Amino acid sequence: MKPLLKNLIQSFLESLSSEKGYSKNTIRAYGQDLKEFTSLLEENLGQKKDDVALKDVDPLAIRGYLGFLHKKRNKKSSIARKLSAVRSFFKYLVKYQMAEDNPAASVLTPKQEKVIPGYLSVDDMFRLLDSIKTETLLGQRNCAIFETLYSTGIRVSELSGLDVSDVDFSGKMISVIGKGNKQRLVPVGKRAISAIKEYRQRLVEEKGKGAGTKSGAVKKEGALFLNKNNGRLTSRSIGRILEKTAKECGLLVPVSPHSLRHTYATHMLDAGADLRSVQELLGHESLSTTQKYTHVAIDRLMKIYDRAHPRH
Repeated sequence: MKPLLKNLIQSFLESLSSEKGYSKNTIRAYGQDLKEFTSLLEENLGQKKDDVALKDVDPLAIRGYLGFLHKKRNKKSSIARKLSAVRSFFKYLVKYQMAEDNPAASVLTPKQEKVIPGYLSVDDMFRLLDSIKTETLLGQRNCAIFETLYSTGIRVSELSGLDVSDVDFSGKMISVIGKGNKQRLVPVGKRAISAIKEYRQRLVEEKGKGAGTKSGAVKKEGALFLNKNNGRLTSRSIGRILEKTAKECGLLVPVSPHSLRHTYATHMLDAGADLRSVQELLGHESLSTTQKYTHVAIDRLMKIYDRAHPRH
């Protein structure tokens, strides 16, 4: 009996969780990309739904898929990601001897445009942090959140996933679970540690007064940053809070939690940190991912040179 693509894809998606430790969101994205790929094959081959077999896929079919994505005006980065999903799927099949070769291996990835990450200047970053009013519990929480993001450069999903037990207050370190379920230790500065301490102390004091109610109860362990109902604060909520804070302090550039990560990396490299160390701190698997931040510093130096040198 010929192996159906839908069954092999399901097996591959399960392996991403059990073997790679990928998050649900990442696995969902792989599944959507592969579903789109097989749907196009069904249409082109005139097959019944879910009846496409492994033998129906060759390099020409994959190139046709890329052409389809291009016509749909997908960005080059999206096309590259979708091709990567198909390539990873067939790599898995070859590894476990369910396929003889990888038809996606010979298909070239679209050339990517170099995108320089958005970041804030030191002055704008300080302006943002200093603008946060800490008279209220939520203000103290927001201050602690953004001090921590800038101090550590961790991803917003990593910050959202932090528990109280992940913070070593005396050693000024936090334990982070990053991509692929990998754990790493990241140094955190005095200001951020102080902001976290003050927020947690006030949280216990204020919520402790109403401990007789469900909304008033707060544990000294569990999620580090809480919403108003004492649940874990989500990445999306953190993004909305940052957007509102940036507007209130009059920043004219768009700001996201990811741009604070870019800001951290750029400021570290500008101050003399070596690329390998920044790679480790950010949790990047590849040095090339970290190298994009060097373009920011070089571009800025070129602008200064053009403005200042009399014979440029």
